[in-house]
Amino acid sequence: MYRLIMAIRPDALPTDPASLTEMVLALDAENEKLRVAMQTLREMIFGKRSERLAVLVDEQLALELDDLQTDATRPAPANDDAPAAKSPDRPRRRARRNIGALPKHLPRCEQVLEPEATACPCCQGQLHKIGEDVSEVLDVIPAMLQVLRTVRPKCACRSCTDGVVQAKVLPRLIESGMASTALVSHVVVSKFAWYLPLYRQVQILAGQGIQLDRATLAGWIKRAAWWLKSLYELQLRVIQAAQRVFCDETPMPVLDPGRHRTRICQFWAHAMDDRPWGGPSPPAVAYVFANGRGTEEIAGQLMGFSGILQVDGYAAYKALARHHGGAIQLAFCLAHARRKFVEVYKTTQSPFAREVIERLQAVYAIEAEIRGRTARRTRSAPLMAALKARLTGTVDQLFSQSKLAEAINYALNHWDGLTLFLRDGRVEVDSNTVERSMRPIAMGRRNSLFSGSEGGAESWAILASLVNTAKLHELDPQSYLTDVLERIVSGRTKSHQLHELLAWNWKAARHRTTQAAA
Repeated sequence: MYRLIMAIRPDALPTDPASLTEMVLALDAENEKLRVAMQTLREMIFGKRSERLAVLVDEQLALELDDLQTDATRPAPANDDAPAAKSPDRPRRRARRNIGALPKHLPRCEQVLEPEATACPCCQGQLHKIGEDVSEVLDVIPAMLQVLRTVRPKCACRSCTDGVVQAKVLPRLIESGMASTALVSHVVVSKFAWYLPLYRQVQILAGQGIQLDRATLAGWIKRAAWWLKSLYELQLRVIQAAQRVFCDETPMPVLDPGRHRTRICQFWAHAMDDRPWGGPSPPAVAYVFANGRGTEEIAGQLMGFSGILQVDGYAAYKALARHHGGAIQLAFCLAHARRKFVEVYKTTQSPFAREVIERLQAVYAIEAEIRGRTARRTRSAPLMAALKARLTGTVDQLFSQSKLAEAINYALNHWDGLTLFLRDGRVEVDSNTVERSMRPIAMGRRNSLFSGSEGGAESWAILASLVNTAKLHELDPQSYLTDVLERIVSGRTKSHQLHELLAWNWKAARHRTTQAAA
């Protein structure tokens, strides 16, 4: 709660102009904090999440920044959460939709509509076919459960008594269980890829006459995570061995049975993606469940890491970099710095905050066109230098406790990390890569409310890492997870071959197989 300065106003106001000025400035700063708090709560309930500038009417300015535009042209998006505006001379990319062109790989089921009468209405002669009209629509076959019966015939020799032959029992994901590998994968993918809580899956199964409880489905998930733990650990090691890693954290409520309530733990995300600059690292994310979010926790997770760490301004990352003596270089998120000015503008409509936002818009517009240190140094560097000069010249004129001063000081205090992308072409302007990877965790948390136990949270981290990495590679997570589990459970893929089951390697192998078959 904020301390109200009005409550400590003296009975008699001071006559000294300097004292009165100081009191007025303090009250203005306090009122600004209260307006920001109120506006933040209003935005959480009613407001849009976008931070882009767009067209807006005056009455909406107090609520939304989405629609503000300059007098000339609409600026580019603030970050890569939305498609960037294309230059007029660049051909527009066609939207990836199937309207009017249904996928050719889908099977076709034909229904032929014959005329009710095949006799000519004029002469009653027999009609013959002269052509046809064909139309296609996308149809669906609802998910269907079936019972998979495995029969192992016994064969014996008529000439002796010891010649009985029978196929070996196939290894099963759940020994003596009732679920196939495909069904367990379906439950896992429904929960961690499409955010369907277990109680809803129980209801869906009940609609098809299958009576199960959540504990049973939770047991299947736990078993799948046990089989996939080694693959998950390999994926985490691959990410942490990269030269540039994105990192972020988010709260995760975990049920504490002894207290009959939840306690707040953390999900950490480690991500890599070199696609923007054509580097070697494929897109991947690995989540780590932890009880805390302090420096010791992240230091333990990134033990032995050296390189560029793209993060927000959280103090634990700064302490980690200091303790590693220069082995870790921090690249801070420009979108986080921009967000502070967005909050100021939404509350106060500050012209200076708007100016800073528009300056950063110009930097993002350049990033939408180029990737590389030379272009950044010639085009983005002068913009950032001018912005720094503007921030430095303005901060001394503001009351130190104002929200605008706080936003400016944040940007200036993190300036080296915010501008690292100007000196290293591998670095992104923001940490949106890992921010996007946190959305599946947030969606699952919103729908499931909490994790039932620490073991359940660890299974969540394992399965969500593999499933969401598969989605990053545009794979069908159901097919990917089923195949991976079958290979591991059957022993076809040995422990030293686990790298073949990483999403990007699995996709490449599947592509080679498809090409060879064609």
